[in-house]
Amino acid sequence: MKKIVIAIDGYSSCGKSTTAKLVAAELGYAYIDTGAMYRAVTLYFLQQHVSLTNPKEVRDALDNIDITFHYNPKSKRNEVFLNGLNVEDEIRKMYISNQVSEVSVVKEVRRAMVAQQQKMGKKRGVVMDGRDIGTAVFPDAEVKIFMSADVETRAMRRQQELLDKKQLVNLNEIRENLQKRDLIDSTREESPLRQAEDAHLLDTSHMTIDEQVEFVLNTVASTIINTEQSVEERG
Repeated sequence: MKKIVIAIDGYSSCGKSTTAKLVAAELGYAYIDTGAMYRAVTLYFLQQHVSLTNPKEVRDALDNIDITFHYNPKSKRNEVFLNGLNVEDEIRKMYISNQVSEVSVVKEVRRAMVAQQQKMGKKRGVVMDGRDIGTAVFPDAEVKIFMSADVETRAMRRQQELLDKKQLVNLNEIRENLQKRDLIDSTREESPLRQAEDAHLLDTSHMTIDEQVEFVLNTVASTIINTEQSVEERG
């Protein structure tokens, strides 16, 4: 069966990453968490005190950043490494969440990450989630999903996720962070967050993860069937 690119875009805390991981596992595809890449860049910029308004500092910093994903059999997940160091847990902390959209809006950062992501998905057979996969990274992706959910649901999900990592954060702070990130991501000049015209909208406000995964897998199956039928008809 022909391998394809599955692009899953949408707002924070809609279940994108969890859904994408499970879909990738079901199909035997690679999973690439592009949001984690921007979080890793944010961590490096904060550590090195990089000025976002200084293009030379930004370019020099990007030249010194190496981001890789390694599967951890113990945790059964891909973990993010920044310049050889495992930063998976660190990049999920709230102080990174508070800064990541401001780093992601920088033109040089987005272009560098998009280039890396396109290279990672060149051979197809990938599930990639983020903010601009179906519009900027892989506009030719065979399957595009755009995920959304009401902000209250997203805030509660994010709070639970943080609690699971023993981080106690006020719900109001999380809600404000999500709304701030939504605004920055949707209004930035370079590849803003938006639903691609040919993307399937998936509102997860009242859906379980299993239902979300089923929706994506059904969309993939119907897309592959339709593609194969079109090829046969042309043949």
